[in-house]
Amino acid sequence: EVVVLDEFQEDQEDEEEEGEGGEKISPFEPAEKGKIKSPFDGNGVAGSKKEKLPLTWENVQLVLDELRPYLQNDGGDCKIVEIDGPIVRLELQGSCSSCSSSATTMKMGIERTLAERIPEISEVCAVMPNQEAITEKGIQDVLDGIRPFLSVSGGTIELDEYFDDKSHPTISLKMSGPPLKSMAVRVEIVNRMKRKFPLVQDVDIKAVDADDRPL
Repeated sequence: EVVVLDEFQEDQEDEEEEGEGGEKISPFEPAEKGKIKSPFDGNGVAGSKKEKLPLTWENVQLVLDELRPYLQNDGGDCKIVEIDGPIVRLELQGSCSSCSSSATTMKMGIERTLAERIPEISEVCAVMPNQEAITEKGIQDVLDGIRPFLSVSGGTIELDEYFDDKSHPTISLKMSGPPLKSMAVRVEIVNRMKRKFPLVQDVDIKAVDADDRPL
């Protein structure tokens, strides 16, 4: 798994640090004191002292190529899927696509570096390979697996609305009954939705009464 360092050393600019036998040392793994010199500075940016670049496919690729050896050393990689105005979409590959810290890696390492080197970039979004599109049927499939457990204690859950926005997909649900009081139930529902749709940013659970009126 890829883990972003809590602290980054500031004295690495253009050179890649190598371990014994020429092996590249990843800046994304916990540092052993005195051993790793990260290419990221204290703000989580690599190459912050290098020249600024205009937003083009070639320049995004150029910056990613500078980070790629470290991602690959952890068994991961990424590639450009789309550049939509100031938004860059990258497909996370290998261990990056399944790592629980991939969102942090994207925001704390890749996005900051790209935005620093290419100021026109406003956001970098992750796209998982072969990800399932968010659909009402897919959401209902998840809810169908939850409803039997809620009904035992007099609870219900329904889809309110969803937004399959490429940069910030969200799902809103309506739940009623005693299960509303259980944080464990809420967490389980959110986790099941995010396992089904890994790119969903927010799962909102609204409290309603038996007549579907907001509480």
